[in-house]
Amino acid sequence: MRVYAWGQSVVRGPRTRFVKPRGRRGPAATAARRALALFCLLATLAGTGLGLDRAWAAEITHVHAAPADGGGVAVQAEAHINAPADVIWATLTDYDTLDRFIPGMQKSEVLDRHGSIVTVHQQGVANLLFFSYRIDVVVEASEEPQSRIRVRLLHGNLRRLNGGYDVVKAPQGNENEYILRWSGVIDPDLSLPEFVAVPMIRSNISEQFQGMVDEILRRSARDPGAVK
Repeated sequence: MRVYAWGQSVVRGPRTRFVKPRGRRGPAATAARRALALFCLLATLAGTGLGLDRAWAAEITHVHAAPADGGGVAVQAEAHINAPADVIWATLTDYDTLDRFIPGMQKSEVLDRHGSIVTVHQQGVANLLFFSYRIDVVVEASEEPQSRIRVRLLHGNLRRLNGGYDVVKAPQGNENEYILRWSGVIDPDLSLPEFVAVPMIRSNISEQFQGMVDEILRRSARDPGAVK
């Protein structure tokens, strides 16, 4: 297949056809070609799930995203963690400080608590390359101590948000070895093609999940004797 430069042509008979420019390209054209190639590479990595979110740390063993039935994106993330159960649980339920260590979260505030039911107001932003989407929601977290948190949307600028964390003792693991899982469905309140929505939500959930894992490990490391 031939590629012709825009604006350069040669006339042969009644037709004009574009021709490939000859000679060396200038520095501006070379820089533009390199920028385009970098953009295409980043877009490809984000779309296929082979981007930097897979390369953060060995703790994350699984991140998967796909279109969900009924709209939105279904995401699953999993990590193996060597930390005491009380440290894991305390970090997961530290709702008032999540914005300090969860990437993209700008505000997290407990509005109400009745026993194991907690109402939380959260604000943040989801990003993918040059696209960003601000999130402002109120969610309800239902806790099952040291094993499960279920989250559902009460109101905000998402069409759908339900999911949560599960903490499971690792089979054949040591005393403080656990599997942390996040699974849920997120549907932004705007029309996005799947090739944008899926990698955007996958990337942001991956970052937030990694932020949670890192904070759990940091808190556990403050007391080296707690991890066996």
